[in-house]
Amino acid sequence: MTSSEPLLPGTRRALLHRVATAQSEGRAPSLVAAVQRDGRIAWSGARSCVDGHEPDGDTQFRIGSITKTFTAVLVMRLRDEGLLDLDDPLEKHLPGTGAGQVTVFQLLGHSAGLGAETPAPWWERTPGATRPELADVLGERPLMHPAGHGHHYSNPGYTLLGSLVEKLRGEPWGEVLRREILQPLGMGRTTPQPQAPHAGGWAVHPWADVLLPEPAEDLGLMAPAGQLWSTTTDLLRFAFFLARGDERVLSASSVEEMRAPAAPPEAGDWDGTYGLGLQVVRRKNRTLLGHSGSLPGFLATLWFCVEDDVAAVVLSNATSGPLTGAVAADLLQIVSDAEPRIPEPWRPLPEVDEELLALTGPWYWGTHVYGLQLLVDRGLELRPLRGPGRSARFQACADGTWRGLNGYYAGETLRVVRAADGTVDHLDLGSFAFSREPYDPGVDIPGGVDKGGWRGLAT
Repeated sequence: MTSSEPLLPGTRRALLHRVATAQSEGRAPSLVAAVQRDGRIAWSGARSCVDGHEPDGDTQFRIGSITKTFTAVLVMRLRDEGLLDLDDPLEKHLPGTGAGQVTVFQLLGHSAGLGAETPAPWWERTPGATRPELADVLGERPLMHPAGHGHHYSNPGYTLLGSLVEKLRGEPWGEVLRREILQPLGMGRTTPQPQAPHAGGWAVHPWADVLLPEPAEDLGLMAPAGQLWSTTTDLLRFAFFLARGDERVLSASSVEEMRAPAAPPEAGDWDGTYGLGLQVVRRKNRTLLGHSGSLPGFLATLWFCVEDDVAAVVLSNATSGPLTGAVAADLLQIVSDAEPRIPEPWRPLPEVDEELLALTGPWYWGTHVYGLQLLVDRGLELRPLRGPGRSARFQACADGTWRGLNGYYAGETLRVVRAADGTVDHLDLGSFAFSREPYDPGVDIPGGVDKGGWRGLAT
């Protein structure tokens, strides 16, 4: 990943102004940010309370719960290798936890009903040795809510997923992470323990401009939930992977699966939900994906937008203060709005498939008119031509049918139904009949078509 052409001067100044305002108003010892566009770092900037000592893209900060996304990728790799199924109960692979009835899918999406935190003392400010066993992490009552009934964020849930990775790989979580994600993606500055140059963690007094150093504990079993240190450069590499996939780590289809909402949002939070190890939020008509993170002394956020192909990272070394999530979203928005993505040139298909071409054009479901379009990848897209309706993309299957990829028809089958002479009679989509004319009398429409045909009011 190399630096792209610089952004326009007005865009760069707006980005710097946002970062400077965040560091000043948030009273942060330091804050570093970077924006990626089209897979390349387009801008980076930093502010510090010590002149001449601003952090840069190689300075490590602790990233807290962004660690969870890495753990989720490791679990998805196990799924893709056939070592587990997302619907498997935890007990099948990791017996004796006391929470074995919850599924891997529920743990990934925080819908397993586990508690948000470990039993006291505060796990983020105490050594991992305080909790040597999973029972010490889960406590006497692991399940606080019915599994699968809703979203309830759980740090101990990701400890269970990390232990699951260790059990199936037969190696420590950190070693599996290094070999399977960090090395292939070239993330050499992402580590479980800090490596110079790195920022120190600070608490800023809420009513006075004075500082208190925060401890940096090794979290032990809780490491898969929040241990990692990283840099803006490394996290932008990770964002690029999460947006597009990388066959060395996880396929594009699997990372797309991670980005899909996995549980209903919490009541009152209709603009935010959770996928499989990824937060999903709506902000000003954009879908942002990524994760926020915090540990005593540090705040971090990574957001990316697939449609705009823009990502932003903000890291700070303060326990509270700068709202890194809002800052990262603002940086992404500044670039996307001021310098929108230039689309690739339109190009025709390399060859014509006459049979597929004959299926394109208008189709009617009852009196609703839809258009069927042939896509570049030889898939199909169905969308309403008038008013609201259900749109969907379809992928060709080996048996001549198409499988729905999104929306209402995700997973549903689209079939071409032919008459006795081989001509197309209609399209069958999950039992719905689509004909070339509204209620075509020559088509096998369920319920039949009135023989009197269409009529006026006086008929």
